[in-house]
Amino acid sequence: MPAVPYQELSVERSGEPSAAIRERVNRARQIQLDRFARRHGVFANVHMGPRDLKKCCQVSDGADALLKTAIGRLKLSARAYHRVLKIARTIADLAESPTIEPAHVSEDAYPTRCAVPTAARRCVSSPSSRCPR
Repeated sequence: MPAVPYQELSVERSGEPSAAIRERVNRARQIQLDRFARRHGVFANVHMGPRDLKKCCQVSDGADALLKTAIGRLKLSARAYHRVLKIARTIADLAESPTIEPAHVSEDAYPTRCAVPTAARRCVSSPSSRCPR
């Protein structure tokens, strides 16, 4: 990843206030605590096993199509697929969405930990583009 020029770092930006982000994160944490209240040892989406994923990750038709394309084109392992689902479920929780939508799957929330690199996601979301090999 290229270095960010100083001018871009020094410009003041009016993004979402920290208090609003903190509130959204707290609501998402509460959603997860409520979801797993009856599951011993599971407190957050990151702790979900395959059985939990099937129960807690309702995926929209569009998100399902995106996931199928990703698995086929990128040859994702089951572990990588589960990781993508957990991250997408967390992003959906932040948006207070009961289902995982395409935007939640393709969101680049954790670029260093995400199982699908940005260039590959562009390839999946835009099939007409050339995929990096």
